[in-house]
Amino acid sequence: MPSTEPAACEFQDRAALWSVGEIRATDVVTGACDALVAGLDGPALRILAACTRAEADYDVLELLPPALDELGLAFYPVGSVAGQEAAARALASWMLVGKLTPRELALRIHRRFGHELPLAERLAELDDEYDILEYGDRTPAQVDADVTAEALRLTQHPRVSPGATGTAP
Repeated sequence: MPSTEPAACEFQDRAALWSVGEIRATDVVTGACDALVAGLDGPALRILAACTRAEADYDVLELLPPALDELGLAFYPVGSVAGQEAAARALASWMLVGKLTPRELALRIHRRFGHELPLAERLAELDDEYDILEYGDRTPAQVDADVTAEALRLTQHPRVSPGATGTAP
């Protein structure tokens, strides 16, 4: 039986990205559907996955916490520092799998958090470096390499709670 850990990571990432306003509620519902297809299961996850697009904006806030809880995953309250850090890690992992370019990662981190999130401060600084490339002696490839190194550093932290089991009792 294949591991459900990648699906749990992806669902956790979507929840964190939603909590900071980086993705829409419908993307969380899609993530719940993807989690079910990958083998994660539980009553609250099924209810969340059954939300229509029209219901998602209204219901995700109520349905997401129990769905995450039954999978042993963390719910990050909207605006929490822990949620912001989890979202920064999720964006970094997206860059590492090719969903974002290094430039897009730095820009999104900088726009979302400014220079106010210590965990991702270096990425905000690197976004500033992209903006002044024409005046310095660095190349875009050098800044890309620094962003990639920083993304790797961010993703070294565990993203799924140790209690994630993959299926509900």
